[in-house]
Amino acid sequence: MPFIRTNVPHDTPAAMRNAIVQGIHQALVDAIGMPPDELFNLVAGYAPGEFACSPTFNGVARSDRVVVVEITLRRGRSDAMKRTLYAAIARNLQAMAGVAPADVFIFMHENDYSDWSVGHGLFAMDLVQNSAAARAVAPATGAGTS
Repeated sequence: MPFIRTNVPHDTPAAMRNAIVQGIHQALVDAIGMPPDELFNLVAGYAPGEFACSPTFNGVARSDRVVVVEITLRRGRSDAMKRTLYAAIARNLQAMAGVAPADVFIFMHENDYSDWSVGHGLFAMDLVQNSAAARAVAPATGAGTS
């Protein structure tokens, strides 16, 4: 389950913020096979002077309207999958929200199930194990079938 933090210029309209969220989400679904219901994206605005970045780092000409996408997810994606994901995010943000690809700055943190609790204060690994056990039992007992 990825958790995304997206930082946008403070005056970014709500509709554009939503388009940015949807563009990132669709890229995650398409590029790394994330289930569509795993949408967790915390969007925040930054005011002038609250985010400093080089307008030319690594040969990329950026404006003062950079969208910063911070992705935290379980480890295990290949470099090829990440490359595809980053390109899909930039492409989607341009198509869906009008964000220049040069203004899309993405970075990723990877961790393990043991680093998550996704509800009720429960250890996420316990939820995964319980879900897998329930799926294994359901076909054998006929549970969940009509």
